[in-house]
Amino acid sequence: MAEDSLRIGGLSSGLAVILNSGDGKENPSKPHLVSYSDEFGQQSVERALEYVFGLPNKSLGPLSSPVDSSLVRSIIKNYLFSDSDSLVSNRDGVCISDNGSGPGVISLEKFSICGEIRIVKPPLLLESLAVFSSARANAYVWKGKWMYEVILETSGIQQLGWATISCPFTDRKGVGDADDSYAFDGRRVRKWNKEAEPYGQPWVAGDVIGCCIDLAHDEISFYRNGVSLGVAFSGIRKMGPGFGYHPAVSLSQGERCELNFGARPFKYPIDGYHPLQAPPSSSSFVKQLLDCLSRLLDMQSVERAEHSSVERLRRLKRFVSLEELFYPVSHGICEEFFSVVEADCQGAEYIGWGPLLLFFMGVFGVRAPHDWLSLDRVLDVFLEFQGSHVMFEHIINALSCACKTASLVLTECPYSGSYSYLALVCHLLRREQLMVLWWKSSDFGFLFEGFLSRKSPNRQDLQCMIPSVWWPGSCEDVSTESSMLLATTALSDAVSKIEEKHRDLCLLVIQFIPPLSPPQFPGSVFRTFVQNLLLKYRGADRNMPPPGILSNSVLVSLYTVILHFLSEGFGMGDICGWLKSCDSSGHDIGFLHRGGCQSFPIGLFLKNDPHRAELSRLGGSFSHLSKSHPMHDQEAEVIRWEEGCMDDEETRVTHLTKQKPCCCSCYDMEFTKCSKYPIRTTTKSSRHHCSAIPERSAQVAAECSTGSLNEEISDKPSSSDQSESEFGYRPVQHMRTVPRDSDLASTTLREEELLDALLLLYHIGLAPNFKQASYYMSHQSQSISLLEETDKQIRERACKEQLKRLKETRNNYREEVIDCVRHCAWYRVSLFSRWKQRGMYATCMWVVQLLLVLSKLDSVFIYIPEFYLEALVDCFHVLRKSDPPFVPPTIFIKQGLTSFVTFVITHFNDPRISSADLRDLLLQSISVLVQYREYLAAFESNEVAKQRMPKALLSAFDNRSWIPVTNILLRLCKGSGFGSSKHGESSSSSIIFPGLLREACISDEELFSAFLNRLFNTLSWTMTEFSVSIREMQEKYQVLEFQQRKCCVIFDLSCNLARLLEFCTHEIPQAFLSGPDTNLRRLTELIVFILNYITSASDVEFFDLSLRRHGQSLEKVNRGMILAPLVGIIVNLLDASTDSKFKEHNDIVGVFANMDCPETMHYGLQYMLEYNWATSFRGEAYVPKLCRLENFLALLISHTDSKKIEGLECGENDADDGMCCICYASEADAQFIPCSHSSCYVCITRHLLNCQRCFFCNATVLEVVRTIENTVER
Repeated sequence: MAEDSLRIGGLSSGLAVILNSGDGKENPSKPHLVSYSDEFGQQSVERALEYVFGLPNKSLGPLSSPVDSSLVRSIIKNYLFSDSDSLVSNRDGVCISDNGSGPGVISLEKFSICGEIRIVKPPLLLESLAVFSSARANAYVWKGKWMYEVILETSGIQQLGWATISCPFTDRKGVGDADDSYAFDGRRVRKWNKEAEPYGQPWVAGDVIGCCIDLAHDEISFYRNGVSLGVAFSGIRKMGPGFGYHPAVSLSQGERCELNFGARPFKYPIDGYHPLQAPPSSSSFVKQLLDCLSRLLDMQSVERAEHSSVERLRRLKRFVSLEELFYPVSHGICEEFFSVVEADCQGAEYIGWGPLLLFFMGVFGVRAPHDWLSLDRVLDVFLEFQGSHVMFEHIINALSCACKTASLVLTECPYSGSYSYLALVCHLLRREQLMVLWWKSSDFGFLFEGFLSRKSPNRQDLQCMIPSVWWPGSCEDVSTESSMLLATTALSDAVSKIEEKHRDLCLLVIQFIPPLSPPQFPGSVFRTFVQNLLLKYRGADRNMPPPGILSNSVLVSLYTVILHFLSEGFGMGDICGWLKSCDSSGHDIGFLHRGGCQSFPIGLFLKNDPHRAELSRLGGSFSHLSKSHPMHDQEAEVIRWEEGCMDDEETRVTHLTKQKPCCCSCYDMEFTKCSKYPIRTTTKSSRHHCSAIPERSAQVAAECSTGSLNEEISDKPSSSDQSESEFGYRPVQHMRTVPRDSDLASTTLREEELLDALLLLYHIGLAPNFKQASYYMSHQSQSISLLEETDKQIRERACKEQLKRLKETRNNYREEVIDCVRHCAWYRVSLFSRWKQRGMYATCMWVVQLLLVLSKLDSVFIYIPEFYLEALVDCFHVLRKSDPPFVPPTIFIKQGLTSFVTFVITHFNDPRISSADLRDLLLQSISVLVQYREYLAAFESNEVAKQRMPKALLSAFDNRSWIPVTNILLRLCKGSGFGSSKHGESSSSSIIFPGLLREACISDEELFSAFLNRLFNTLSWTMTEFSVSIREMQEKYQVLEFQQRKCCVIFDLSCNLARLLEFCTHEIPQAFLSGPDTNLRRLTELIVFILNYITSASDVEFFDLSLRRHGQSLEKVNRGMILAPLVGIIVNLLDASTDSKFKEHNDIVGVFANMDCPETMHYGLQYMLEYNWATSFRGEAYVPKLCRLENFLALLISHTDSKKIEGLECGENDADDGMCCICYASEADAQFIPCSHSSCYVCITRHLLNCQRCFFCNATVLEVVRTIENTVER
């Protein structure tokens, strides 16, 4: 062998030929290498050839002819060809029936298919089109050890394994559902043989499942990415020739997988197991040829190396240049290589996916720095051969598949995962010849998706990637925190490397000009790919995504690429020469950060492209809008405006102002120290910081205390109508609409198009990831609390049995915390870095200004896709909740996003937005923001909010939006009553909005009257629901978790509504004390109803238990939450009644005393006086108010006693026909017209607030007349 030859300084003497220090020029067309002898008596050319071909020393005699391809091929045939059949394996035990695909080729037996299976991509990429489809292969085994691999394109329900021919396949039963049928399903984590049992690990898209059968030991086992999941089945029935086990699969609808029986090399071969389909006989010989070529390239590498032994060799006599030796040898090897491939066409795929791919990877290197020069030399030679196109097609296919299946390995970071494959394919596609070859492929889009895929880890993968876990408050060693930081930093670097290669690949595609007629512009291929991808994934944001789609990693990768292009720039100066943008002077600045004049082509909204066909618009469906509001004459228009034109000049912050937006400002504050769970530290990439994962803003209502009620309580009945208001708050300045400048814009890829695609990618790709991250963050916080509570109980308990149970519970909680910490850390690494936060912030700025500008054009505004608004709101809250924060909360809105406040205020009640869910989303955003002092300040300084929000909120209080409106109003009005001084809440309330709300109520009596009526109805409904829920639990005498949670939510809502009433009695007492006493009577009835239930519960302990939160002690259940606002209401009315304006109007004491249940009233008031208010308030400021309440109770008791005495003196009379038959407390002094039914005026007036029909005969009421002492008053 070559290793036995004479060495000089550790290298073969034949290598001396490469040490060329002269200036000889290469002339590959005329090889003239002949034998020379050095001073040691060695023939250098012969020794070099021996090294290249791996021959023993002096195997070649002196060469008498020049070294050319013929000589090289003769050496190969004489010395290598004899070993080409060395690969001999025992094939006994397997039988392959001819299925029309060729001898020895395994495929699916067509007659075995049940359901409908489509071949997505030859040879065996399958997709089930039926609800449940099954099939088996045309091969079976009866002895030996065999395996095949399944690459998961999707991660749903699939049953993979083995089955005999007697296993029946139906539309309900498949592999594993019968005797002699065995399967593994990683979605349900079960193994199947008639019955299901737990087995294995959850799988993810991109996993490679090895299905192995050992008939020597009668066992079946499965492997996930080369890792054994253990023996699944043992003692399986033995078979014989003619009857055995077939590879078989069952797929649910939309599931995809790719089967490899051996036509390609296994990704994870298992020792001792043979592929069902034998590899081509030429594979061993091809590998030898490629090894020879590798050694030839090694010689070139040695020449470039700086090594002492090489320096000594340089002093030897020059024999021949490497350039003159490389071409004829490499050309001869390639000639032999392609002749072998052409002779074995069926083996070309195996060779391309196996030996050839490994050769290229070996030459190029899996880690940086890569050997670009050596690879280019090989490519130059390969591309000279016509057969190379077929092999490069296989190489590109293999690299795409490898990107989908590559996993991040901690010890290989940062050059882990799909990095090495992406780096190689990027280098290959820099050659136009190969780029054209890829583009012409029918699988161009499918392969592109593969390159952009990133495999998601499951729980076991995360354990390997992040072996050490730490969180604040954990009992782990201090070194664990450092270990976790090192791991997340390494993973972050790996993710950054992969994202960089994704950008390189997309840039190559963007720059590529396809050879078509008429000529295409750069970017056309990329545009088509993006549109087709969005069309394919259309509907992926739904709970049930469309069948047949992969994981959303492709969408996430493409979003990340486009975000980097728009935020950080393309990084290539020549790309801006053709990229159509609004400003050609700022190519070095990202599109989102240029500022100044902005523009947007209206035609993007008016197109009904296939990928937009089913996308809803703000005004409804496109088909409806195109008929009701046609816009054909505006398709070519471009709207232009100045950045910040929608903001106040005093507070305007743009990219051109002195004070820059948050996305373009530098903050040296260490936000990582402010980080919440799960870890205190921040991972770093090679250039940027990675920040935390925020929660999904689609669940922004969950931050409100009552947000979860939507799924637990059905809508209450209400007859209120939503009021509409004007939505133009100021004329738009510096905005104009101009025709499109040229036809070039219709074909050139615009940055605005990329922004449009970015928002849709975010909506269907990123948003679900943030939602999942939010779940893990929330669940982690809960698990940590439960773990800490369990630790506390362990320290306090002494009983052994209790300690044992508590320790088991603690271990479960700890495992949940560790799992959540790992997932949250992974989401930080994979989704967030500093530049991404910067780009997301700039995106929010750009989009909200666009929406505000277009809102002034009704005809265009209604055509805006809904995902623009959804992505804006979601992205805003993602940034707001990021941990560590992107910027301090005090400037998050102030320096760049004041327009967001303007937008949500202006449009949460906009009738032009047809979707009530979208309006709810805007309203919920307000509800969340006003809960924080920093963001509330942004509303107080916003002129639009001060002008429009009070009345808009009052009008929006209806049967759909009352929960968020209640939360908003309550937050704005904190500190205005008896129940709000608890824990110093008044210091965090708004200073401006209580007065603005009071003015709005007084100035628009009709609006306030409607709001007050809905408020009464809603509070009455919530308390009724609460009482019914408590009664149901009392009857069963058990507290179910759902019912308990429902009671807590309703109770909180009732408390909030009562506090709103308290605010109304404090700020607008005339609504209750002036005019008719209807409002006062309704208010009194509500107070009596609430007190009746709160104070007379049959089982007080059970009542408290129903309000107990998860993990909360009974001592923390506070009835004062509902009692405090009731005290405040009564005290407010008493205080206002002392005013001379109200003294002669409604008598508070009289109204309360006229209630039907004076004893209940007295008992309830006494209960409030005796309640322990000291635990709820600071200081003794509440004492004077309780004194007022005590005096009121004394007056009430005195009034009641006097009324009883009067009744005894007058005697009890029978029911009078003139009494109201509704309340039986007042005279029937009013009539309905035209039906003439009568009742008291109070009852009639109250009824008409919600219904315009007679409550006796259901006739429509046209008029109400009041009868006073036989006179009629209309």
